Amino acid sequence: MATNAGTDPEAVVRRFIDEVFLRGDFSAVDELVTDDFQAHTWGPMPPGRDGLKQAIERVSAGLSDASMTIDDLISQDDRVAVRLTSSATQTGPFMGLPPSGKRYEIGEIHWFRVRDGRIAEHWHQADFLGMLRQLGAMPAGGGAMAGAGGGGAS
Repeated sequence: MATNAGTDPEAVVRRFIDEVFLRGDFSAVDELVTDDFQAHTWGPMPPGRDGLKQAIERVSAGLSDASMTIDDLISQDDRVAVRLTSSATQTGPFMGLPPSGKRYEIGEIHWFRVRDGRIAEHWHQADFLGMLRQLGAMPAGGGAMAGAGGGGAS
């Protein structure tokens, strides 16, 4: 079944990443997100578009020069999975941290559910530990969990 760019789930997600995540465009939120949008992994926030706009404002106040490079994008039916590399400079308070002026680059995975050409749900996993280390909030380290030690089953 052919779909146009307005309702094609992959095209909707690509626009969302560019216009909402990167540009913080509130008109794109109104266009690309359902009224009952649910962000499952962003912590407490009001449901719907207003909660997303508040989250964008918080992130924009702390980060600048953000970029996201899509490494993989896979879709099936109404679900779209995106693996991407993101980076930004922390120029304001962010995640409880004072401004550091440091730049980070991490891997992220996003899952979207698209309904009637709009984003209805979102899940997100990211290397927040790596981000905190790069921003200077945690010591750089290794150990078995980071792949620097021995000690696992063979």
